[in-house]
Amino acid sequence: MSTYVPRLIDIELAEVLAAHPATLVVGPRACGKTTSTRRLCRSVLRLDVPAQAAVVRADPDAALRDLPEPVLIDEWQLVPEILGAVKRAVDDDPRPGRFILTGSSQTDLTVAGWPATGRIVRLTMHPLVGRERHGDPTAPSLIDRLLSDGGDGLVSPPTDWNVHQYVAEALTSGWPEALRAPTDRARDRWLTSYIDHLVTREAPGLRIVRDPVRMRRYLQLLAANTAGIPTHKLLFDAVGVSRETAVGYDDLLDTLMITQRVPAWAGSRTDRAIRQPKRYLTDPGLLGPLLRVDQRRVLRDGDLFGRLLDTFVAAQLRAECDASIVGADLFHYRDANGRHEVDLIVEARDGSLVPIEVKAGAAPSLSDARHLRWFQERAGSNFAVGLVVHTGPRVFRLADKILAVPIASLWT
Repeated sequence: MSTYVPRLIDIELAEVLAAHPATLVVGPRACGKTTSTRRLCRSVLRLDVPAQAAVVRADPDAALRDLPEPVLIDEWQLVPEILGAVKRAVDDDPRPGRFILTGSSQTDLTVAGWPATGRIVRLTMHPLVGRERHGDPTAPSLIDRLLSDGGDGLVSPPTDWNVHQYVAEALTSGWPEALRAPTDRARDRWLTSYIDHLVTREAPGLRIVRDPVRMRRYLQLLAANTAGIPTHKLLFDAVGVSRETAVGYDDLLDTLMITQRVPAWAGSRTDRAIRQPKRYLTDPGLLGPLLRVDQRRVLRDGDLFGRLLDTFVAAQLRAECDASIVGADLFHYRDANGRHEVDLIVEARDGSLVPIEVKAGAAPSLSDARHLRWFQERAGSNFAVGLVVHTGPRVFRLADKILAVPIASLWT
């Protein structure tokens, strides 16, 4: 981590910069936005530096004038007037590659209006995933490869991974600062401080959360139910808040990109809108400090182990969906009577479907693919390939268009 680690967003960011005048990179705090974008810029305006913020606040248009381009405007939400100046600048001169803006994703809740609509292209950056840490971030997206070759390009990992390594990898987290920590204790300290800052500083600063203690409990409850479908009533009753407050917590945590609601898949888009979403922490590394558990504790708790693996796989797929050229979204499936359930479903823009089951075992059998086979019959020609993702060492075929795939093969 002492040198720059290439990110999945790098290629798309360079392409957008070459085609559009202004780009906004959003993502959870400390995921690496500034590090990745400043390499491409000749000038940097850091609005978290009071002296620079004061100059920009006094005359935003003058602050941008004559700066060597591209210009990185970091933490732009601290002086939101800069948006209007960027709009005016690109209206007058729409040359590509002029500005990159980075900042907290909380701005969706705090900035009134959006003067740069139609002028700024928005990209999303996630915490580090397996392909950035162990694979080739410049390779085509996993999703694009699955849709083009039906999974034939998936290979067994060159080195053996086992359940202990997968749990350690998931709990390490994808935040660059956490990965740079020299010891597990130092990493846990950083992640704990990250959560403390979130609930005691950022959230109250948005005037949405009046009680940081309850919000922490709410986030802990979401962590305990990650990769599940808890009802709103279960959540707000357990924490002792109103439904309105719980909905506010959910919207805030999703906007801060700490949690994500994965919608239910259904043949009818109307049905999708009324079905319960699956709830995830966006990074499985937050489970450790939120639930006060370590690798040994996870391996002794079958339910927690399963939730951690599902959350870990979802983090890989979420990033791959955003990196996909063909365009793809993430869903889950559970029928009304609970007889059939698919952990995750990737749906491409053309309707192609890649359902995924996550299994903790190292040697999945055909019975582990029974829900995928049922879904295959329902999806018909839209079924591209089904994956049973497991903790074993090799890729092998379970049935027609259904493969057993080690987790590490997702980034190999």
